[in-house]
Amino acid sequence: MAEKKNVVTYSGLKKIEEELQNLKVNKRREIAAKIKEAREQGDLSENAEYDAAKDEQRDIEARIEQLEAMLKNIEVVDEDEVDTGVVGIGCKVVVYDYEFDEKIEYDIVGSSQADIMNNKISDESPVGMALKGAKVGEEVLVEAPDGEFKYRVLDIKRQEL
Repeated sequence: MAEKKNVVTYSGLKKIEEELQNLKVNKRREIAAKIKEAREQGDLSENAEYDAAKDEQRDIEARIEQLEAMLKNIEVVDEDEVDTGVVGIGCKVVVYDYEFDEKIEYDIVGSSQADIMNNKISDESPVGMALKGAKVGEEVLVEAPDGEFKYRVLDIKRQEL
């Protein structure tokens, strides 16, 4: 079975590469210094600083591995070529939420870039899937874990970088 592509925008790719570089260069150096300092304190069997530093090192290495795997199977969406006629990855979409009588703006991104706190929703999320392929003026019904709700697509444009 083929691996699922990690779809990102160029800005998303840049963020992944920056995080990877920071982890490999800065964080590895910082954690090595913490481990060295903890070792110098003597008995490692009862050294909480050493245990914490080793745990942090394990977490950093796991994240590096995750990012490298992500980069091996990445597909980049060129924001300049995004079709603003329909909702898809790379679009900023403005919708009207009937339930709350308000306008909401979402950036549609790949799952690895999703950040609901900044209104970046995955094309694989319930809202993203419902909006994907919709055109301005269309109504979409979103089936979410907490029930159904309806949006009207008001505007579709390219995401700003």
